[in-house]
Amino acid sequence: MKYKFLLTLLASSAVLLAGCGHEQQSSTSAKPAQKLTLMQTSDLLSLDTSEHADLPTWNTLENSMEGLYKANSQHEPAPAMATKVVKPTNHGLTYTFNLRKDAKWSNGEPVSAKDFVASWRRSVSPKSKSGYNYIFSGVKNADDITAGKKPVSSLGVSALDDHTLRVQLEHPMPYFDKMMVMPAFFPENRTALRKFKTKYGTKSKYLYYNGAFKVTKWDGSNDSWVLKPNKYYYAKKKVHLTSLKYLVVKDANTAHELFERNKLDDATITGVTAKELQGDKNIVHERKAGNYYLRVNLRGGQPLTNQKMRQAISLVLDRKALTKNVLADGSLPAYTYTAKDLANDPTSNKDFATETTPKDKYNVAKAKKLWQAGLKESHLSKTVNLELLGDDQTITKNVAQFLQDSLEKHLPKVKVEIRNIPEKAVSSETSNGKFSLGQTLWLADYSDPISFMDILSSSNPQNKGKYHNQKFDKLYHAASLASEPKVYWSKLRQMQQQLNQTMPVIPLYQMVESHLVNPKLKGVLRHPVGEDDYTRAYFQ
Repeated sequence: MKYKFLLTLLASSAVLLAGCGHEQQSSTSAKPAQKLTLMQTSDLLSLDTSEHADLPTWNTLENSMEGLYKANSQHEPAPAMATKVVKPTNHGLTYTFNLRKDAKWSNGEPVSAKDFVASWRRSVSPKSKSGYNYIFSGVKNADDITAGKKPVSSLGVSALDDHTLRVQLEHPMPYFDKMMVMPAFFPENRTALRKFKTKYGTKSKYLYYNGAFKVTKWDGSNDSWVLKPNKYYYAKKKVHLTSLKYLVVKDANTAHELFERNKLDDATITGVTAKELQGDKNIVHERKAGNYYLRVNLRGGQPLTNQKMRQAISLVLDRKALTKNVLADGSLPAYTYTAKDLANDPTSNKDFATETTPKDKYNVAKAKKLWQAGLKESHLSKTVNLELLGDDQTITKNVAQFLQDSLEKHLPKVKVEIRNIPEKAVSSETSNGKFSLGQTLWLADYSDPISFMDILSSSNPQNKGKYHNQKFDKLYHAASLASEPKVYWSKLRQMQQQLNQTMPVIPLYQMVESHLVNPKLKGVLRHPVGEDDYTRAYFQ
């Protein structure tokens, strides 16, 4: 999310106060209040998906907006604004969606197919600032529009009438229905776009919502906001919460304290706090289809352009020791760029990451030989200085220390300089190529390995390590055009194997979130891919 955006768990915050998530209403009320209080680890910056994409934005919109589909309890696409999950026609190139006639926006207007057209055109435009234009690639003319070669009106999305939406693709996309649960594809109310113009999404009042809740009390900069039930929601009888409040809590100790004081119903904890609370009766481990990894700078003149040296770095990392002794929060060792729990390969009925895991995982002796061979091939006789870039979270610093110790202990002629700076600065430095290795995360946008693979294709703006591999690009292109499942999954496996060999990214560990959860909270859909769904949550 992806993002394409990184998960940020920052390390400092003042104590925030909030009403108890399950307090009782006054004695004159017949029902107990269903007030849920959640946290976000960073600030909410926008509610406009065409202009912004990060976890606070998407987490909030997941519970206040709906696209064509939403993920069900089996993590599969299920009807939302669309009346059913449709099958494509025209050899997989055309999708025709019938929209619900009882779906309305929070201002009472019907949700129209034209709202989807308006949203998609805004998001694919070269003027969009979300960084997610590329996610529309495969929709007819999307790439040319983003490149400024064609007008947005030529995008392959059209409203046949108020309740019929047609999408035309340039080639079959086996994962298209999985993409339709993403906030990037949500509709945008045309009245709101016309009325609010440049203010659209900059405050909660400058947006209309078509989901279970509407966002209130966010002025564009405050560190809390409240979701209230949308009285026009088509399934409002299935909504039990009377309010859903978000607090920005950037420190794990603060989150723990608020949970203990009944001021948070779901607290995300990390680092030392998580390590100390692994035996707590309220702990919940949420496995996400996202991996933390080292991005390697492959620009000319950088020290790690040699493939054998990158392989050596991967082999000296004892990931089991990293997850057990440093993280100690339920995180799992990662040996492939693609995360586990993302998708099963239907041609083998195996987890994709598991079936493509390399045999060699931790082999110091082999690493030393590869390193020496790489030094010789690169004509490096002096110390190799590596700059390890990461944000300034405590957990990031701890992982960096582990990496530094591992490399300097096992590999000759290497010196690792750790540089931890604020996340905004990390983004700038990464884009400018001012790093050797960068600690980062990729969380899958949808449950298909192509969600990982596409950001390493040569033309993708997220390819900030500048990995350019002709074989990988050809495989990616072939997979994108494949209509037969056997061909498609074969190309995906070959892509992962190519990454195992060339190592433009060095996997570290799989994302597992530790949550302290109110035991009375039920009905939450926690998804390994995408955002958690609280729209049917309730207190028992």
